[in-house]
Amino acid sequence: MTRQKKSKIDDPHAAREARRYSEPIASRELILKVLTERGELMKSSHLAEALGLTGARPLEALRRRLQAMVRDGQLIRNRRGGYGLAAQMDLVAGRVIGHSDGYGFVALDSGGDDWYLSPREMRQVMHGDRVMVRVRDIDHRGRCEATIVGVLERAISHLVGRFQREAGAAFVLADEKRIAHNILIPPGEEGEARAGDFVYLELTEQPDRRHPPVGKVLEVLGRSINAPMATEVAIRNYDLPVDWPPAVDKATDKIPDHVGAADSKGRRDLRSTALVTIDGADARDFDDAVYCEPRPKGGWRLLVAIADVSHYVRRQSALDQEAAERGTSAYFPNRVVPMLPEALSNGICSLNPAVDRLCLACEMQIDADGRVQRSRFFDAVMHSHARLTYAQAWEYLSGRAQAAPIPAVTRSLDALYQLYQALRQRREARGAIDFRGREVGFQFDSAGEVAAIVPRQRNDAHRLIEECMILANVEAARHLLKHRAVAPFRVHPPPPEHKLEGLRLALAELGLKLPAGDPISPAVLARLLAQAEERPDRDLIEALVLRSLALAVYQSANHGHFGLALEAYTHFTSPIRRYPDLLVHRALKLTYPGSRGEGYERDEMARLAEHASMTERRAEEAARDVDERLKCAFMQAHIGDEFSGRVTGVKEFGLFVELDSIQVSGLVHVTMLPNDYYQFDPVSHTLGGKRRGRVFRLADPVRVQVVRVDLDDRQIDLKIAKEPA
Repeated sequence: MTRQKKSKIDDPHAAREARRYSEPIASRELILKVLTERGELMKSSHLAEALGLTGARPLEALRRRLQAMVRDGQLIRNRRGGYGLAAQMDLVAGRVIGHSDGYGFVALDSGGDDWYLSPREMRQVMHGDRVMVRVRDIDHRGRCEATIVGVLERAISHLVGRFQREAGAAFVLADEKRIAHNILIPPGEEGEARAGDFVYLELTEQPDRRHPPVGKVLEVLGRSINAPMATEVAIRNYDLPVDWPPAVDKATDKIPDHVGAADSKGRRDLRSTALVTIDGADARDFDDAVYCEPRPKGGWRLLVAIADVSHYVRRQSALDQEAAERGTSAYFPNRVVPMLPEALSNGICSLNPAVDRLCLACEMQIDADGRVQRSRFFDAVMHSHARLTYAQAWEYLSGRAQAAPIPAVTRSLDALYQLYQALRQRREARGAIDFRGREVGFQFDSAGEVAAIVPRQRNDAHRLIEECMILANVEAARHLLKHRAVAPFRVHPPPPEHKLEGLRLALAELGLKLPAGDPISPAVLARLLAQAEERPDRDLIEALVLRSLALAVYQSANHGHFGLALEAYTHFTSPIRRYPDLLVHRALKLTYPGSRGEGYERDEMARLAEHASMTERRAEEAARDVDERLKCAFMQAHIGDEFSGRVTGVKEFGLFVELDSIQVSGLVHVTMLPNDYYQFDPVSHTLGGKRRGRVFRLADPVRVQVVRVDLDDRQIDLKIAKEPA
């Protein structure tokens, strides 16, 4: 057994490293300190000597840590194996953002403006790669133009694209338009691919300054875009985990299909309480159930019961590691890529009707004004009395249907609706932004083609459940803060000033004024939307406000939720489909009297929260990609048809128009406007004809004709329909 010499320099973070690793290694801070004090590049062997490390295992651990520090941009490694401080070499790390025209940018880890990468520099990297760069020049626009010093991490190992042959050479055009390279396919590596096929390939050689990327076709996906194909392409493009590892399959086989007596022991029995689930008609997994009753002296008692996933998914188990990696379930029009195996998500964890299920309940005592007077969390066993859809619940609540078959369910629905009225008033009083939101759904024929795009209607049953869930999430956040628990919080920052300025200018063109002042309150934006409620361009105004807001993220520290106008917020109500909710459940259970569980370190929770934010964005972008493809596929059958729409964007090259009811957007190029010489006014965001005086501006209603649909670019070209004489 090798012995480790005492380090020549005390490690101020030795205790932290000892908690993380069975065989502690030198902290990053200590390595940076040594390099700073030496003032020169050092090989790993010299660093090991300075740190007092000997033996195969400590040296291997040091090698891996140095490799990670290079990947993260803290260090640079030269060709001779010397490690140095990137900051002292005027080098910075960042992530490449590609452009379809061949150039790109580097989004710096340190923040600030992106640095420009010329097409020449972009030859050696691909969209998403992490690189180390330095400033080469300042261009005529005042932008920093960067030179790539080294590639820290490759982002892409597999991708989807169109297989092509030209002049005897085979190559693939990436479906991701921010990848401008042609990926060469050597003879014999094309498999069964034919020109025009969508293929899934593996990159066998990454690009460099002299050579393009090289790939090998692994699978032919098909040629035409329908719902299954669009979903498959998005799953591959966004690298969504689909297959379960063997360890997860093995663990899933041991999942019970019913709640046993031992599972229920020590839990509060809610099986006689008329809890019900209210979800969409196409829902297959049920996270949450609700029950409400009036209190004798006014107000209500509300129970929000959430599936107790944490009982079955233990920390650091194979199921937990896979759930953490996936981060969230991804929802597509014809398919779900779940965070948990079906035995959990649709089985033992789903609050299905007429069966016992384990849950984590939030019980709230609420006064007549909708204020929570006290709340508590506890483990329970429940028995859902009914599975209601939003439509069924609204049929009853609106008086268009008879009472539910179970009297207790009917009474609970009545109390829930009364509570909702109070919660709605409190929401308005605190100034939460109310996005009405228009959504559409797809209807498919037997071949998987889009037969129709139909609007989805929201009603008070949707809003009732939403308010109950928000209330439970708020109480969870308050409880966690009270107990100083380490957990992920849902943070929505205020909108950045540059976006607010853009919103002010756009609203001014619509005759609306956004008050100046920093910071802006959510109540101001809420009042703006309320004032626009009866305007025909209300949806456009909402879209403009939405675009001005920052993204909501998960963080290990609470910083409030701007959009909901809340001081503290978290996600507690969907542990089947969101990993942060599962983390919240674990944190809540640690606050129980006598709890002996192990909590998370703050920095570990920060990493989990950051990863969950990334997986959330990934799933949303993949779903948006499928929607855009399906809308384009639908519009292919409508080339030549006319639609009414509204101008949602004005640029020097034309108009962006969203078609009414189906929310399909297209471009009317300036050459497709009525014959005239058009001048773009960037201040008023208008395109005006010099001869005829026709002016196009934001929110203008227009009649357009579909000219062309490009499925690969997801682009719909329109023209202004001929107006009657």
